[in-house]
Amino acid sequence: MKPTLLFYCQHSVGVGHLMRSFALARSLAQRFRVVFLNGGPIPLGLPVPAGVELIDLPPLGMEDGHNLSSRDGKVDVAAAKAIRRAKVMAALSASEPSVILIELFPFGRKKFAFELLPLLKQARRAARKPLVISSVRDVLINARPDQQRHDDRAAWLCRRYFDAVLVHADPRLARFEESFAPRKPLAVPLHYTGFVSAASESKGAQHRAHVVLVSAGGGLVGFPLLSTALQAHALMPLGARWPMKLVAGPFLPESEWQQLQEQARGYADVTLLRSVTDLAAEMRRAGMSISQCGYNTAMDIIASRVPALVVPYAVEREDEQLNRATRLAQIGMLRTLAPSALGAAQLAEEILATMPFAPAANGLDLDGAERSAEIVEQLNRTDRADHRHAEVAYAI
Repeated sequence: MKPTLLFYCQHSVGVGHLMRSFALARSLAQRFRVVFLNGGPIPLGLPVPAGVELIDLPPLGMEDGHNLSSRDGKVDVAAAKAIRRAKVMAALSASEPSVILIELFPFGRKKFAFELLPLLKQARRAARKPLVISSVRDVLINARPDQQRHDDRAAWLCRRYFDAVLVHADPRLARFEESFAPRKPLAVPLHYTGFVSAASESKGAQHRAHVVLVSAGGGLVGFPLLSTALQAHALMPLGARWPMKLVAGPFLPESEWQQLQEQARGYADVTLLRSVTDLAAEMRRAGMSISQCGYNTAMDIIASRVPALVVPYAVEREDEQLNRATRLAQIGMLRTLAPSALGAAQLAEEILATMPFAPAANGLDLDGAERSAEIVEQLNRTDRADHRHAEVAYAI
């Protein structure tokens, strides 16, 4: 019988955390019984990985980057928190996991400590303590006004409750300590897994149509980029203009979707799509890509080797995408346009400059999902063996 792994994932703005977590769960399910606690809405058409047991919590998100909001309108935030906490604790009791894998916390998701700290405390009180692992992306947010206090608190929580940290990055591009600097050492083992990509890397020559693909992840904060791309398209001379395909994203508000449709009316060379099942496949066929620079979008760009222009999502306290975009631009993987410079005329110029761009050869490790599963399986085996040895020593 497979050991049980309880996987907690909370996506709050886009779908990047969910997509990465699903890719991890898909690989982990080959070695574990995976029980998946899902804290946000799942886009229509996105399949749950085979063999994964899904437990949906009342969906919560971040309204303005700071405050929790209910995502389904059925219950208010206070009621949702109480229901969620009860369901999380019930899942822990019922599954009796050998491993608990928590996405991002304690390095983020502070607003969800109301359910995660009870989970961690109960896990530590169990007769057979589960292995507790944090799963984090390549770059952490490093622009909080209380950044030092945040890092110190996260390190303390990690030392107290966690046994290991999986860093889903290639250390040749991004190292954990570059965006996390507590005053006291973390003192918990770090394991670099490589990047987690659901897309297969393009090999050899491929046919690319003269099409500009514009996407904005889940779409919740994508309207300014999508709308400006349509404005830039209208400014470009017909002889130099490629057809444009916009993928709005499943979470783009309906009112903004209608605005895009109205804005695109009359342009025979513009295609609007609400969402697609495989963005990387669209990138492999496109002549160039315009997007933000979330983790999964960046992985799709790298794997597809599309000529890409990124406009990172960056607001107060959110510098993760800008950090990632800068690193990838420095090694020639893509081109960047600063969010503050986003305007129709400037974007039109950047589109023309990106059309002939050739991304550098990719030497980054994109096998992070499989490698993560291998690491977790080995850590669990070692932990169980150590536990058995401790029991024998105690008996003697």
